Amino acid sequence: MDILVSACLLGVSCRYSGGGELRPEIKELMKEHHLIPVCPEQLGGLATPRCPAERQGSRVMTKEGTDVTEAYRRGAEETLKLARLFNCRAAILKERSPSCGCGKIYDGSFRGVLTDGDGVTAQLLKENGVLVAGESNFAEMKEGHIDIS
Repeated sequence: MDILVSACLLGVSCRYSGGGELRPEIKELMKEHHLIPVCPEQLGGLATPRCPAERQGSRVMTKEGTDVTEAYRRGAEETLKLARLFNCRAAILKERSPSCGCGKIYDGSFRGVLTDGDGVTAQLLKENGVLVAGESNFAEMKEGHIDIS
């Protein structure tokens, strides 16, 4: 199966801080699945490293107060194009991110407070029938009738 995966979870240095971490449990998936790395922020035109950003309602704002919503939307749309191109029915995305977060994201106050919600990319993928999970709970995708074990 082809599965979209946040590139930072595959060790690509594309997080806002310039880092990335190869997650062993995700690396293990490479033995049986084709993992397609994506970084919606870079696909949307943002640099790495970049100023931290959080969702504030329908907008995405940096800690410095810059509105980066359009770059996040562009990146989400490019990620959806890749999902369609590779016929991906599932995605494993970086938790809590304003782009990739699934179920819980930072609340926009830049104080480390989590709230219910999805990042821009996670939301768009879900709206288009892609099953989305975070790096700590992707095994639960089985409940969505997609067996990735």
